[in-house]
Amino acid sequence: MSFTTQLLIRNSRILLANGEFLLGDVLVREGKIVQVAPGISTESNQIIDGSGLTLLPGVIDPQVHFREPGLEYKEDLFTATCACARGGVTSFLEMPNTKPLTITQAALDDKLARANQKCLVNYGFFIGATPDNLPDLLQAKPTCGIKIFMGSAHGALLVSREAELEPIFAQGKRLIAVHAEDQERIIIRRKEFAGNSDPAIHSVIQDEVVALNATKLALKLSKKYERRLHILHLSTGVEAELLREDKPGWVTAEVTPQHLLLNTSAYAKIGTLAQMNPPVRSPENNALLWKALLDGVIDFIATDHAPHTLAEKEQGYPHSPSGMPGVQTSLPLMLTQAVAGKSSVAQVANWMSTAPAKAYGIKNKGAIAPGYDADLVLVDLENYHPVLREEMLSKCGWSPFEGWNLTGWPVVTIVGGQVVYEKGKLNTEVRGKALSFEV
Repeated sequence: MSFTTQLLIRNSRILLANGEFLLGDVLVREGKIVQVAPGISTESNQIIDGSGLTLLPGVIDPQVHFREPGLEYKEDLFTATCACARGGVTSFLEMPNTKPLTITQAALDDKLARANQKCLVNYGFFIGATPDNLPDLLQAKPTCGIKIFMGSAHGALLVSREAELEPIFAQGKRLIAVHAEDQERIIIRRKEFAGNSDPAIHSVIQDEVVALNATKLALKLSKKYERRLHILHLSTGVEAELLREDKPGWVTAEVTPQHLLLNTSAYAKIGTLAQMNPPVRSPENNALLWKALLDGVIDFIATDHAPHTLAEKEQGYPHSPSGMPGVQTSLPLMLTQAVAGKSSVAQVANWMSTAPAKAYGIKNKGAIAPGYDADLVLVDLENYHPVLREEMLSKCGWSPFEGWNLTGWPVVTIVGGQVVYEKGKLNTEVRGKALSFEV
């Protein structure tokens, strides 16, 4: 589809790259922002009235599981990116635990080809580490980084022992992103609590020590080789304090909205819908993670969107799979917190767009400024609307935040200068582009 020749967004409250707001206009030409100013006077063949709305850079979600290929009954690249567009997510980075696993150049190429045909938003993919695919990890491209499951995995993607991890850290330069859980301790504790079908036991089995042990090991190897490390979905205050005391400049960390906003009390309300890896924690951990995010110990936010069907979740613990959807609700969840005073809107935009772009070396994204790609979202910070199951566009059809009353819902989402979502309607003809990475 060809770009709109010229798009003009008028009269919105624009978040500028310096964190300040400007009431004005944004002119987009051939997919790029060309001017940001009050009262732009020009002929445009498409005009969007942003009156009463706030214009933010589009969300970059740096950790999702979109299930294609091989698990399309849960989600696929088209349905997932419909949910992205509805949620203001204009780019994503997707994980390798599909079928087949994304552990070779051929599998990576297959995903890129599928995304080119199906994705309404921009896309990038991780290459997955196994104990024996180091040549692929060094050579595969384009990829945003290497994903290592240190725990909570099985089969080829589990790389849990230090002797297996060290060669990966020792060779190459590209970013390593770790799911940091201690698999050996998980196995021991699963045996210890075998027979307990209360989903709340999940947070006891995969406890804070499980997370801390693995994060310590990843940090140790990263420091030994001065290797770029990213710690995915940090879930505990003890990990945050470890990083507060010892976080080299080449290490980053992320947190999910669910680890900030849900805790172990959710099991009594929504059962296995609250089950994920790493698990939700105590309310005390919510507070410690918020502090680390606000202090800059945690660098940005990801959803870990990992949908499963309701039928799978209804199997009951421990047969129910871990994971929950998140791309459609992440931005309004965080903007609702900002409006409530937990942070500023500018901080939310940094955590959800600017900082991920910087961490993964994604050029010309994450800010509203001339020369940047026109990946934008207009949000309504004046009105509230509940999370409704029937409005969820993910194929799984549910949200752990069902019933939460949120503000900051997207009204218009723009990808590469093209309107992909506007006031309840998707333009499913829009296609995103493959991201490139300077990491």
